[in-house]
Amino acid sequence: MRLRFSRLVVYLFLPHFFLPLNFHLTCLDTALCCAIIRPPRDGGIRYRGLTQEQVLPVDYEIEYICRGSRVIVGPKVRKCLPDGTWTDLNQRSKCCMFFSLFPLCKGLKFHPAGPAVEGTILHYSCLEGFILVGRNSTQCTKLGKWDSPKPVCHFSNKTKHCRYKLYIGALFPMSGGWPGGQACLPAAQMALDLVNKRTDILPDYELELIYYDSMCDPGEATKLLYDLLYTEPIKIVLMPGCSSVSTLVAEAARMWNLIVLSYGSSSPALSNRQRFPTFFRTHPSATLHNPTRVQLFQKWKWTKIATIQQTTEVFTSTLDDLEQRVKEAGIEISVRQSFLTDPAVAVKNLKRQDARIIVGLFYETEARKVFCEVYKEKLYGKKYVWFLIGWYADNWFKIKDPSINCTVEQMTEAVEGHVTTEIVMLNPETVRGASNLTSQEFLAQLMSKLGGKNPEETGGFQEAPLAYDAVWALALALNKTVGPLKAKGRRLEDFNYNNKDITAEIYRALNTSSFEGVSGHVVFDAQGSRMAWTLIEQLQGGSYKKIGYFDMTKGNLSWYGNDRWIGSDPPADQTVVIQKFRYLSQKLFVSVSVFAGLGILMGIVCLTFNIYNSNVRYIQNSQPYLNNMTAVGCMMALAAVFPLGIDGLHVRNSQFPVVCQFRLWLLGLGFSLAYGSMFTKIWWVHTVFTKKDEKKDKRKHLEPWKLYATVGVLLVIDILSLMVWQIVDPLHITVEKFTKEAPKGDVDELIEPLLQHCSSEKMNTWLGVVYGYKGLLLLLGIFLAYETKSVSTEKINDHRAVGMAIYNVSVLCMITAPVTMILSSKQDASFAFASLAIIFSVYITLVVLFVPKMRRLITRGEWQSDQQETMKTGSSTNNNDEEKSRQLERENKELQKIIQEKEERVSELRNQLSERQALRSRKRPTSSNQNHSSPSLPAPQNDPKSLLPPPGYPLAVSDNHSLPPTLYQPDGKINRNSCHPGRLQLLYK
Repeated sequence: MRLRFSRLVVYLFLPHFFLPLNFHLTCLDTALCCAIIRPPRDGGIRYRGLTQEQVLPVDYEIEYICRGSRVIVGPKVRKCLPDGTWTDLNQRSKCCMFFSLFPLCKGLKFHPAGPAVEGTILHYSCLEGFILVGRNSTQCTKLGKWDSPKPVCHFSNKTKHCRYKLYIGALFPMSGGWPGGQACLPAAQMALDLVNKRTDILPDYELELIYYDSMCDPGEATKLLYDLLYTEPIKIVLMPGCSSVSTLVAEAARMWNLIVLSYGSSSPALSNRQRFPTFFRTHPSATLHNPTRVQLFQKWKWTKIATIQQTTEVFTSTLDDLEQRVKEAGIEISVRQSFLTDPAVAVKNLKRQDARIIVGLFYETEARKVFCEVYKEKLYGKKYVWFLIGWYADNWFKIKDPSINCTVEQMTEAVEGHVTTEIVMLNPETVRGASNLTSQEFLAQLMSKLGGKNPEETGGFQEAPLAYDAVWALALALNKTVGPLKAKGRRLEDFNYNNKDITAEIYRALNTSSFEGVSGHVVFDAQGSRMAWTLIEQLQGGSYKKIGYFDMTKGNLSWYGNDRWIGSDPPADQTVVIQKFRYLSQKLFVSVSVFAGLGILMGIVCLTFNIYNSNVRYIQNSQPYLNNMTAVGCMMALAAVFPLGIDGLHVRNSQFPVVCQFRLWLLGLGFSLAYGSMFTKIWWVHTVFTKKDEKKDKRKHLEPWKLYATVGVLLVIDILSLMVWQIVDPLHITVEKFTKEAPKGDVDELIEPLLQHCSSEKMNTWLGVVYGYKGLLLLLGIFLAYETKSVSTEKINDHRAVGMAIYNVSVLCMITAPVTMILSSKQDASFAFASLAIIFSVYITLVVLFVPKMRRLITRGEWQSDQQETMKTGSSTNNNDEEKSRQLERENKELQKIIQEKEERVSELRNQLSERQALRSRKRPTSSNQNHSSPSLPAPQNDPKSLLPPPGYPLAVSDNHSLPPTLYQPDGKINRNSCHPGRLQLLYK
């Protein structure tokens, strides 16, 4: 098997090296060339891909390339022949300094002909009718330069001088995927004709176009690029079309120091100065749509968009650029979907993730597939806006496509209202630019040059103005370089592929280009891409309507104001979430406040009553100062109901933390005063009156200051704990968010309820400490109240009422605390439960403690002082004796009941004794002799000793006369007036 068309690259370094002398050729039976390669002694030749001895196949080629600025003199390529020899062995291949001069003036000629090498002497002469200006000979030096400037030939009348030709290597796709050269080539030729006729632009030069058909194929373009670079004359600029071809040409051009100016490449990948350092284009990048899109997003106040793209390089690059731009503008891409051939899944994902503003990047065929799925998923209408590319056909959605199963009517319904952005390739204004033509005049001349062809059937007709302006941009840039080059002693005709200075001047001139062309204002950005206007259109009623233009160079948006939406306004970029605060029901707040106010009024009445009657002994024996504290604490607790009901409806957010502080302090201190005073009473009752007799007598005397000190300790503990809480972790406002709710009606809105809370960073920890401490007090209070329920003391005569109040308060507090924590998200229920618990606790406490005292003093008239009572009755008995008398009455009644029971028992025992005696008498024997009669038995007499009860039983009383007559009256009642101190001890016993 033979390997054909393989090539060995041989790099020559020395100028006088003769390659064939170093090859020993042998013909083999296998029809292969055997090359025994021996490097020369001076090392002037190097071989890439060969060892010292290697068998090469027939048709194998060796290519010679010189390093630096030297060129090959002699055969450049040698081929292995079937006879075992190489082609052109009789000719030498040498590397020589070379400087070619191709006179552009028709009047100038030189000899000898052929390539110039070191030492070559050229002789110039002019044709008839021309005069030679300059030296008539020049010699090629070792440095590769001529020793004298090139002369020129002028007309004999000196009215006109010679113009040098500058060649442009162009690739126009006349066929293939995008046959843009069909219209772009005539447009470029029109521009060249006008430029060459202008005397103010490149007066000493003439531009000439050398072009080939690239067929928009990178492979074909590679071959044509090789021919352009290795075929005389030297090209000063390359002009490719089609993105794939431009990518290839632009990446290779820097190796030859060539500027590349494209007229028909939109790939964003070409906007890469590191990869394509000498690339410019008059066709704007596909990313030019993105600034316009961002401008529209900002105009319609959209901050959240979604994207769907076809997975190709051009759309991926465009989307990457869009993502960067929207990020800088503060816009979020919430959903990013892509597809290769079937967009069904991607469209479903857009629907599921609630995408509203959607940017679609795909070709026309895929656009029909996408919108068929859009119709199925109902991803259109007044809630959605689609952004598409503007270079689709105007009726793209009406074209029948066998790959989709949607009707034209369905497609028309789905695409209605979408917005497109399209690069303006023809100046919409009537302006004469650098070419002195308006856009309409240009179109007329182009139609004439096309010979009446249908523009819709001519490839590249829309891009033709870009090709026209590309030639003008190049001509103006070259014209701008003449002055700077002349100052450096250089000229444009001195350009070669190794000359970086001229390339740099052309680059600077193009980079600063700015003129009016037939496609609009021509200017390049830092990446060499054209900055142009963008046309904005909207599909309204099945046809596209222009709604505005955007000039990226000036950031100016020209808006017609004729945009139309299915709804009244542009849709929202997402479901509008309306944050709505939940406030306490004002009816509930007013109702509870009324009860709280009445409770405070009731507390004031009770406090006033207690202070006014503080001299009454009955009030004094209830420790009135503690009761006053209880009343004040109850009023403070009721006052806490008002800040509990105040929320953001009544105060500003900045004032809300103050309300939180009022809630905490009023409720905390009110509880400490009200419950603390009651707890102190029950604590001291238990301490004093539940001890053993020997200790009780020692502690019977109650000192009031100890009671007040106990309440003070509880109050100080609360104050210190609240102060530490507020200093370490102060209360602040927090907002609780609830699940979004859909309002009634066809409204694209959701309501997000919000609720304000008073909270701190470690709220649960603080509540746990407070609830734990208060809970222990409540449990201890219940225990003490139960232990002292049967104790009777005149020092604290209302301790049983206090115990009852403690029961109620403890139960309500222990129920309310966890329930309000559970109901914290329900403002009405939480407030109602907490406030009513406070109100009920306060009402019960005030009623139990104060109402019985009021009733007693009112019904018995005991609110008067001791002196007034003595004046009315004339009695010297004080209140203390009166109380003891009443107590004795109660005890006498109890004793009377006991006596009655004993009497009944004695009567029953007497009856039993009588029956026993009667039975014994009947059993006694009678006398057998009737004459002898026994003496009759004496009548039984009641012997007092026989009637005594058995030992251990109390003495029975036969009748009322057995009691002292002064104490027990015949009617069975104790004579109150007969009581005297001498007999009191008997009754107690």
